[in-house]
Amino acid sequence: MQENLTDSHKYNLWKNKLTKNGMDVHRVDELYSRRNGRGEILFSLLYTDATTPEGDKIPPICFLKGEVVSVLVCFIEKETRQKYLLLVKQRRICDGSHTYEHPAGMLDSESDAAAVAAREVWEETGIEVRKEDLVRLNSEPCYPSTGTSDEAMYFFYIEIELAADQIASYHNQAQGVASDYERITTHVVSFVEGHHLINNSNGILLNYLYLKDVGDWELLKAL
Repeated sequence: MQENLTDSHKYNLWKNKLTKNGMDVHRVDELYSRRNGRGEILFSLLYTDATTPEGDKIPPICFLKGEVVSVLVCFIEKETRQKYLLLVKQRRICDGSHTYEHPAGMLDSESDAAAVAAREVWEETGIEVRKEDLVRLNSEPCYPSTGTSDEAMYFFYIEIELAADQIASYHNQAQGVASDYERITTHVVSFVEGHHLINNSNGILLNYLYLKDVGDWELLKAL
């Protein structure tokens, strides 16, 4: 059974925030929606007619995506203490190229961001982590594209100490959920090199937030 847009968690989360902030929403047209195998809304393209408390109209297009998690997985080599990033490589619609990103995913109708983050790490990298071991970097979600989307992102990280051969074993592994059209390959790379491979602003920001949180100023300067 397909979920109606107006019954979905994502739609009501977005609509309630608009109302709370004084927006007068006159009309919302559903231009396109994609659903998962259970019929639940994954994301939608909406045309909105809304007025601000100041009486202004806002740009009408909204890409409804909801809350999202992104997880920095940092391998620390036991002997040298060198840091490596575990990234996921996949093609994206932004330009069709292969992108290098931190494991990430949407919360859909769930509310436990840490649990979703742990599951995404498992699905995209094959590493089983406990949600209790993830460090959350922002108490309130941030919005990567405030003018066109409701996407709200939570950032996490985890440090994992391993021997060099164990770290290498996670490189170039096929991962992803086929039903979600995911064709993912893991990519293990030094922190500095990985930072320069990432071309999405969320991933770059997450690197800086992690280094600030752990106080790794030498690596921060190397970026």
